[in-house]
Amino acid sequence: MNIIITGASRGIGYHIVKNLIADNTTSNKVFAISRNIDELKSLATKHNNLIPVKCNINSETEIERLNSIVRSHVDHIDILINNAAAIVNKEFTQVTGDEIDYVFSANYKAPFMMIKQFLPMLKAKSTAHVINISSMGGFQGAQKFPGLSVYSSSKAALSCLTECLAEELKHSGISINALCIGAVQTEMLSEAFPGYVAPVTAVQMADFICNFAFKSHKMMNGKIIPVALSTP
Repeated sequence: MNIIITGASRGIGYHIVKNLIADNTTSNKVFAISRNIDELKSLATKHNNLIPVKCNINSETEIERLNSIVRSHVDHIDILINNAAAIVNKEFTQVTGDEIDYVFSANYKAPFMMIKQFLPMLKAKSTAHVINISSMGGFQGAQKFPGLSVYSSSKAALSCLTECLAEELKHSGISINALCIGAVQTEMLSEAFPGYVAPVTAVQMADFICNFAFKSHKMMNGKIIPVALSTP
C-alpha cells in the first residue's frame, strides 16, 4: 500500500512510521512528512520502503511540491493520515490572533489542503482511506480543559470537516474518518503540560491507528470516534 503520514518525525507519527515499515519490504511504501526529517532519513537507510519528505504543510506551495514528489514515485494513494498538529496552552484572554492562525493552520487548514491536493491520487484507488487525527478536546460532550480553547476548537473543526467531506465524496469510494484521541505521552503533550503523565504511550496509540487505517474503512465512513481510556 502507498501511505502518506504527516507529523512523522516524532511522537505518534514517528511510531506509526516504524509500525508501517516494520517488515522492511516494499508491500508498504510510506511517505513520511515533516519539517525536520533528520531522524526519518536515518531510519530510511535501513528501510527501503520509507521515503522521508521535508515539507511545511502550512504552505499550499509546499503541499503542491509534495504532491509532485509523491507522484514521481507512485500513481495512487491508499491511506492518508493527517497527524501533524500544533497546540497552544494559554488562558483564553491571553491568546493572540497569530496564535489562533498558527493552530488552525496546522490542525484544520493543512489537513483540508492535503486532502484537496491528493484527492485525485486517492480517487485512483477506489478503497482509499483518509484518517484525520482529532482530539477528545474537540469531541462534543467530552471534558474540556482550561488553556486549550484554540486547540480544542481547531480539532472540533477538523472533526466537522471529516463529516462534510465524507458526504461530498461518498460516491468516490474514499472513506474519511476522524479519531478523537485522548491524552497520549508525546513530546507535544510534555511541552504543553510539563510533568503530566498520560495513560497511553505513543507506541500503543500508533498501533491502534495503524490497525484502524487498514481495516475500519470497510465498515465506517464519516465517523468521529473517541479513542480514550477516560470514562464519559
